[in-house]
Amino acid sequence: MTFQALQTREVDGGFQTDLVERDLSELGSEGVLVRVQWSSLNFKDALSATGNKGVTRNFPHTPGIDAVGVVEEAGDGPFSKGDAVICTGYDLGMNTDGGYAEYIRVPAEWLVPLPEGMNSRDAMVLGTAGLTAALCVESLLDTGVNPDQGPVLVTGATGGVGSISVAILAKLGFQVAAVSGKQDAAEWLKQLGASEVISREVFLENAGKPMLKEQWAGAIDCVGGDALTTALKSVKYGGSVACCGLAGSPELNMTVFPFILRGVNLLGVDSVELPVEIKQQMWQLLADEWIPGGMSQLEAAEIGLQEVNEWVEKILKGRVRGRVLVRLP
Repeated sequence: MTFQALQTREVDGGFQTDLVERDLSELGSEGVLVRVQWSSLNFKDALSATGNKGVTRNFPHTPGIDAVGVVEEAGDGPFSKGDAVICTGYDLGMNTDGGYAEYIRVPAEWLVPLPEGMNSRDAMVLGTAGLTAALCVESLLDTGVNPDQGPVLVTGATGGVGSISVAILAKLGFQVAAVSGKQDAAEWLKQLGASEVISREVFLENAGKPMLKEQWAGAIDCVGGDALTTALKSVKYGGSVACCGLAGSPELNMTVFPFILRGVNLLGVDSVELPVEIKQQMWQLLADEWIPGGMSQLEAAEIGLQEVNEWVEKILKGRVRGRVLVRLP
């Protein structure tokens, strides 16, 4: 039995991604076979699809760190044929062939049941980005951040994690200050729930100072580098910053002043290797009381496998706002 898949391979010292026919036997026989209905395009997928060895070491390879679909072969474990399941994180789309294919085969412990009340398409409007956003919001709530303490800052607000964070925080009653380098995105961010939109240039204009005016009850940083240090320097006493990204830079160049003079908390957020039970809890929240407002506003595009290469270039150049859904045949 054959199936369609995108495959990235090394060609003449570079990398090329094409749509190919694969044999189902190439996926092996261990684990759960899932017929994929939807995937999504993330920054990490774009890196994998262009041969970044820090993300994917072995080629040829099928990218796609997100997938939702239906179990075709369950094997041993808690799932049965016909169950709707979500797979995000772990090694999917990194060195295990990912969601840009009609089928994936993964360990049962990587799978989460599709929550009741959520359809498969909406699951990929959210995807890893939505899961990460939910974990960031949860980490702030766990440290006591609440709407009465003032606005919460979100950097990289037009990206997948940032935009969903804005929508979730607004739904929970927070005032949200969204930072973006895209001047034309202000109205869109306000439709998602932002009460204030700050240009990246204005936000970073005092980035070199050791401390800044206290402004935010908390922050979600999706960028790293100067954006993260500026957020840490401007959070109120006892506030927290959830850190989940490095699109800007992996460096953290600053003094310890915010930590020892204001008791600021830096919270690292990982959505890849955390226990599946926590993922399941977050997905249930996203299907119920945390379902972001304006789901249709979160969508940048719906594409087929043959269009992924075009959108990989766009996301690497920072030309995408919101989420890109990948529709499987």
